[in-house]
Amino acid sequence: MIEALKDDTVINALGGRFKFTSLVQHRVRELMDGARPLVERAGRTDFEVAVAEVVEGKITIDLEGVSSPEDGPEEDA
Repeated sequence: MIEALKDDTVINALGGRFKFTSLVQHRVRELMDGARPLVERAGRTDFEVAVAEVVEGKITIDLEGVSSPEDGPEEDA
């Protein structure tokens, strides 16, 4: 098991397990399609590299343009 997954700090910082899983899955697909890893591969699988990138803060979720429930409904002027 990947040691970084034993601590929920990173998972909670991203907003939960679903968002963490989605981010890792998206990054694994990019790595499989030929994207360069942002951390040293050192014999690790694409999944392990993607998790390491998330844990080290090399990739994050971009929530720009997404309204939150606290913002309330948008009104057209």
